Amino acid sequence: MPLKLINLLNAFCLLLIFVLQYQYWFGANGWRVVRDLDKELQTQRFDNEHLTERNQMLQAEVIDLKTQLFAIEERARTDLGMIKHQESFVHVVSRGNACNTTASS
Repeated sequence: MPLKLINLLNAFCLLLIFVLQYQYWFGANGWRVVRDLDKELQTQRFDNEHLTERNQMLQAEVIDLKTQLFAIEERARTDLGMIKHQESFVHVVSRGNACNTTASS
């Protein structure tokens, strides 16, 4: 092979390597984009785990409310402030406030 052809072939190979490296480092689907997508994927998986745990807790609470009377009663007492007939509700206020409140049904 003549020397010019070898030099031309070497130059072509170097150019090909440069183009492929450019695509890897700076292209539309280069390593930076993949790295950013991996970080986003990890964040989404973390969020999904927490949402799955929350959904499981809510599902357990729904089952309790559907099947157990005391769960409904507990929810009525804590969230709605309801009391049973002939039961007293006492609200204790911290020491900084002047009055304590007592109510009876």
